[in-house]
Amino acid sequence: MMAISPDHIIFYVWRGMSLNATLLFSWVVMVLLVVFSWSVTRRLSSDTEMGQRQNLLESVVSVIATQIRDTTNHDPEPFLPFLGTLFLFIAVSNTLPLIPGFVSPSGSLSTTAALALCVFVAVPYFGIRAHGVRNYLRSYLLPSPLMLPFVLVGEISRTFALAVRLFGNIMSGTMMGAILMVLAPLFVPVLMQLFGLFIGVLHAYIFSVLAAVFIAAGIEAHDVTQRKTAKE
Repeated sequence: MMAISPDHIIFYVWRGMSLNATLLFSWVVMVLLVVFSWSVTRRLSSDTEMGQRQNLLESVVSVIATQIRDTTNHDPEPFLPFLGTLFLFIAVSNTLPLIPGFVSPSGSLSTTAALALCVFVAVPYFGIRAHGVRNYLRSYLLPSPLMLPFVLVGEISRTFALAVRLFGNIMSGTMMGAILMVLAPLFVPVLMQLFGLFIGVLHAYIFSVLAAVFIAAGIEAHDVTQRKTAKE
């Protein structure tokens, strides 16, 4: 029977604590990213001739930085570590299921909720970095303190939608693949692997771009509010 979520795949239970597929494969992805980054950065070269891994890493970072700049209209350097990590974690999580036995941790609502919560915290973090604590918090009360509940509800619902969107896309893709495998087991596997690779990277891209849009919108909204306050 196919498990809807990797949370339901239990590998080990000890004194009431369980190790499920979500935890295990989340750590696998993190370890792979850390090991790859460490193996490349410990021998960086500034020469024109560089290793393939460094060339790959620099190409990925360059593409991500360009996308952040195009999306936010801001210098990508402050946002690159956070948004780049989001993209790489989700992309690797979604493409490694091509390896038999690997289950994507992004197919768990707990994982997508945690990622969306990181975005929820990042929005005021970057806003405070840009405008300071006092100016940022004061903007929530403008043009009237009565708007505060609506602003908070809007940010919470946006975070919830971000988590559910990624979870729903990954879960539906997994279920469709399982159904097609039953209907046409001889012809579907290769096509589904290629399609899954594309869709996995696409979902990582969409999630990261939405996170960048939310962060940029938060900063720009507070910029507009401060300009209006200064004119008054």
